[in-house]
This record gives sequence, C-alpha cells and structure tokens, in this order.
Amino acid sequence: MRLTQIFAAAAIALVSTFAIADDAADKAIRKSLENLQLEVPVETITASPLPGLYEVKLKGSRVLYASADGQYVVQGYLFDLKDGKPVNLTEKTERLGISKLINDIPVAETVVYPAVGETKSHITVFTDTTCPYCHKLHAEVPELNKRGIEVRYVAFPRQGLGSPGDEQLQAVWCSKDKKAAMDKMVDGKEIKAAKCDNPVSKQFALGQSIGVNGTPAIVLADGQVIPGYQPAPQVAKLALSAK
Repeated sequence: MRLTQIFAAAAIALVSTFAIADDAADKAIRKSLENLQLEVPVETITASPLPGLYEVKLKGSRVLYASADGQYVVQGYLFDLKDGKPVNLTEKTERLGISKLINDIPVAETVVYPAVGETKSHITVFTDTTCPYCHKLHAEVPELNKRGIEVRYVAFPRQGLGSPGDEQLQAVWCSKDKKAAMDKMVDGKEIKAAKCDNPVSKQFALGQSIGVNGTPAIVLADGQVIPGYQPAPQVAKLALSAK
C-alpha cells in the first residue's frame, strides 16, 4: 500500500517534549507499520499527550498516531483544548519539522532574490518554469523584496522528472547566473547551459515528501505550506507573521 493512498497531506516533526516510547510499544508499532508497507521509514515514536496514544514521525513529513500494541493506527489532527482554546498539536509538530527541512537547504542550491534593505523574513517557493501561476508570482517578487521578504526558489517539475519543466529547471540550475537564467526562462526565452550535477531531482523529492503536489507552493519560515498562488501583499503579511 503506497503512502499516498493513505494520506492526503503534509508534514514532519523533529522535536517533541514527550517521553520516548517504551521498547514494547516501539517494536509493536513498527511491526504494524511494516505490514502496511508505507515505503517511508519511521523516524521516531514517542508518547503523545493523550495517554495510550503514541506519536509516530515518518521521514519527510507525515505524522501518525498509534496504540501501544500497534493494532490501531490513526492519521489526523490531535487538538489540545485546554482553557477552551484549541491548539492543533499535530500541525504544530508538522510545521516544526518542515521548517527544519526547508531551512536546512543550502542557500547555494536555491535561486535567491534578496530583500531590499533589511531582510525581515524569507519564503521558499517550489516552482516550475512552465507553470503560469509561477510566472504570476514571479512578477510580484520585486514587490516582496521591497517589503523585506527574501525569496528562495527550489525546483519542482510538476509533470515529473524527465518532463520539459524538469529540463528547463536543470538548465536554470546549471547556469552560471541562476537568477538571470530564471528571469529569462520565465519570460519565455530559451537558455542553454551545459549539463551539470544539480539538486533538481533532490528538491523534487523533498517537495513530495512534505506534501507538495503542485506549483507554486510557498513555504514560510515557520514551516507553514501555502499551496498555489497568493498576491504579494498577502504573502508578505503571512511571511512577516511567521515565527
């Protein structure tokens, strides 16, 4: 059973304030998940705030919950309703993990459009040069930069590896001036660049692992993923409020 047949969306977690699962629960849960053939390894299993329920963190952006004996596995949100104010614990955990993954991408492997003046925040955008809405967002990058938002592009060939978009993105990443190449490609101009080792396939896999399935996909500094195009003022507001 493929993971995509089980889950609709995103995220990973890397930190937890909860206790590590005991050996018996850890082994039982891992065995049950092996039977599901998720194709994604388990990173950690920890006790959740709900007694008897364990939080299972999968590599690349999913969070599950399981009973101690591994008989029951749940995918969904866990809320803390303390003081009548619901806190989505699952989403909070997922965002922390996505933030770590995204912010660990070497800046040299991205196409960077720096903020004008003080850098107040940054966004990471999974893009495809053949995507019309990516072009629309790209036209508003100067406005984002003026608002203090640094834009970092990573590659996500929406039609898969080997597609025309993949070839274009590789050409951009293999250019001496990636920023100029990106501008030209988005403007419909052909660029030529010698083949090179590039991170396009790695970034495509990373996007898939955190639930990206289309472009543009905007990731805020705090790990929140915004699917699809959003106008610059809205993106800037979200970016500046991300912590």
